[in-house]
Amino acid sequence: MVQGKISEIHGWAAMGPGLKVEPWSYTPRPLGDGDIEIKIEYSGICGSDLHTLKEEWGPTIFPAIVGHEIVGRVITKGSKVTEFKEGDLVGVGAQVYSCLQGDCKACGHNLDPHCPKSVYTYNSKYADGQPAQGGYAEAVRVDASFAFKIPDNIDPIHAPPLMCAGVTVFAPMLRKGVKRGDHVGIVGIGGLGHLAIQYAHALGADVVAFSHSPNKRQQCLELGASKFVDTSDKSEVDAVRHTLDYLFITSNSKSSQYAEFISWMAFEGTIVLLAIPEGHMTFAPFDIISTEVSITGSMIGGIQVLKKTLEFASQNNIRPIIEKYPISQVNEALQRMNEGQARYRIVLTHEISG
Repeated sequence: MVQGKISEIHGWAAMGPGLKVEPWSYTPRPLGDGDIEIKIEYSGICGSDLHTLKEEWGPTIFPAIVGHEIVGRVITKGSKVTEFKEGDLVGVGAQVYSCLQGDCKACGHNLDPHCPKSVYTYNSKYADGQPAQGGYAEAVRVDASFAFKIPDNIDPIHAPPLMCAGVTVFAPMLRKGVKRGDHVGIVGIGGLGHLAIQYAHALGADVVAFSHSPNKRQQCLELGASKFVDTSDKSEVDAVRHTLDYLFITSNSKSSQYAEFISWMAFEGTIVLLAIPEGHMTFAPFDIISTEVSITGSMIGGIQVLKKTLEFASQNNIRPIIEKYPISQVNEALQRMNEGQARYRIVLTHEISG
């Protein structure tokens, strides 16, 4: 192991629970033979960042630099890294390490996010006990296996949301085999949902967008939905009952809505949770038995799926709708995201001096 080019990484860290980050620096782990060091240019704000900062998903390791939608340039690499060179534009998502062994049940099935040895981009620890720190910083060091070349036709500022939001919606579509002619519903037209519409449409599906915000109707149609359903309009909802092959839940829906969701499904349809509902899901077991509907969930995608996510976005002109903030205004951006005002992802532009 060797020292990278940056001996002290400067970033914006939370010192305790709450939506406030402040300048802070840390000494990174030594650069391993299989690692790369990335000078960060752009970092997306993900809902997971907010949940972690507020400790809504359990304890957070403070100080915490969050951010797992990272895009930047390789500035140095370990001796065994052959797939990257200095200057390459790369992205990093929500995971920075797994065992990658074929005898690991998770990694052997391209489910490396579930590897027992996984290290996530932040709020996680390496085997040596050092906390992983994320993308609200000038640089990051990661295992090169968890960095991905950004296709030339994707503007770097649009790439960060694809590293988490993009792969989160596309991974289950690949695993479940969404194909041309399938009827696919998307609940929640926000940071995940607006990308889910694009990916499902590009796969050839007939896409139905569900939202309680009728002002999003035209935009959903422009993104690729063939139909928009205002969930506050009973007649619009009734018109799509028992028609969907797949339903992707991309917003934190109320627990009581799941019986309603089941009623939208065709026989043997599949509901996929991409967001965590408020409280426990509420539905009658007979709702499942009588329709043979399946309810499942999905995390982020592994290495192979993330590569396909970027390739597919490149080939099909799938891009996030973003708002830009300089990282010096990160606290303002976090508040805007927390209030649900962002349309639809926020990307921080980095101008941090070492």
